[in-house]
Amino acid sequence: MSMRRFKCSVGGLFMVVFAGLLLAQPAASAQEKNKPDLDKIPKKVMDTLRAKFPKAEIHKWTKEKEGNIVVYEIEFKQEGRKFEADIKEDGTIHNWEKEVAVKDLPDAVKKAVEKKYPKSTPKQIMEITAVRDGKDALEGYEIVLTTADKKDVEVTVAPDGKILEDAGDKK
Repeated sequence: MSMRRFKCSVGGLFMVVFAGLLLAQPAASAQEKNKPDLDKIPKKVMDTLRAKFPKAEIHKWTKEKEGNIVVYEIEFKQEGRKFEADIKEDGTIHNWEKEVAVKDLPDAVKKAVEKKYPKSTPKQIMEITAVRDGKDALEGYEIVLTTADKKDVEVTVAPDGKILEDAGDKK
């Protein structure tokens, strides 16, 4: 009788372990599917990204065609802050963005947004830096906000407060 219990215990343990492995498999597959396939990004693009952002942890990227130019849009985090970079296939950076806090916005930008969207709440603010002739130039701020009437809007504002783009105007 003790041998039969032993066999049942071993058999039951085997079934529990086997079931656990089967259940863990889909979760692992889902994680693999969500990982960006970095091998598909050209070496020149990755070298440029790593040179500018050595601690970049890439979580998403896409390959886009802008006119005749192929651009890799890469979303990543570096030291806990969200970044995005648009890098051309030849390895030159077109522009890059980094997440900033409301307190870091110039007063002119804060005033322009408050005037256009009173009582709005910012959800995400990205500082846009264009790269021209190898030099970084602050271009503006891309701000995603929730308006007072609970609509999500994206507005791009120059450092001097001039509104460059406003998704709220496109109705």
